[in-house]
Amino acid sequence: MATLNADLHCHSVVSDGTLTPEELAARAKANGVELWALTDHDEIGGQARALAAARANGLQYLTGVEISVTFANETVHIVGLGFDADDPRMLEGLEATRGGRGGRAREMASQLAAVGIPGAYEGALKYAGNPELISRTHFARFLVEVGACRDTAEVFRKFLTEGKPGYVPHRWASLKDAVQWISRSGGVAVIAHPARYKFTANEEYALFSEFKAHGGRGVEVVTGSHTAAEAVRYAGTAREFGLAASRGSDFHSPGESHTDLGQLPYLPDALTPVWHLLADRIR
Repeated sequence: MATLNADLHCHSVVSDGTLTPEELAARAKANGVELWALTDHDEIGGQARALAAARANGLQYLTGVEISVTFANETVHIVGLGFDADDPRMLEGLEATRGGRGGRAREMASQLAAVGIPGAYEGALKYAGNPELISRTHFARFLVEVGACRDTAEVFRKFLTEGKPGYVPHRWASLKDAVQWISRSGGVAVIAHPARYKFTANEEYALFSEFKAHGGRGVEVVTGSHTAAEAVRYAGTAREFGLAASRGSDFHSPGESHTDLGQLPYLPDALTPVWHLLADRIR
């Protein structure tokens, strides 16, 4: 049913969140979440803990991950839900896509040092629960700590984005690879927060067309970064492409995320909720 309080997109300290899987499960339960998934970036090392914590809190659970993909020179995120977290194809694929983060992080630090902010790599590393997944979010927290910016929103206005100091692009997995890792391990692939990408209408149509052709089956319609109008727009896209609809806060941290776990509007009617495709995978 569309009125299920499902939150199928959030992050823990295993990637770039600030809470443990156990703390997230307790927060989800307190906020009325009924079906939960932990979707760390390019990493499924927190899945066993998340499942155990979900069970301890009486939450239904789906395995989750958010895979970084390069499409039309833009980084796109593909959420995987309900897959087998022990599938070797998934594990090997994620290990390969994580591989470039270390070198990229050192290059980001060197650009920041050149504009008078030394020690950024070591500083960001303090915030990374998993050094393999050091990311722009960890650098942003360091820049706030040293007073270079007031908050992480200001960081992303002044640094770490294209054309600004500290921006280093990274080539991630291909769209085809990510969708197939998910589907071949028994899960459903979902395009995350589509309104965030800076695509032309033609590029967006190509993204959805190729995603569907590779076996993708869902799109986030209601998510922390979508306005009400964007939710209506992508409900239409879901119907146009015959995709199921997903719902997730993209929660990272109590101090940073403007949408808390479980605090989203419900999915619009007349859509197929993604959890209907995964009824036999819910644990």
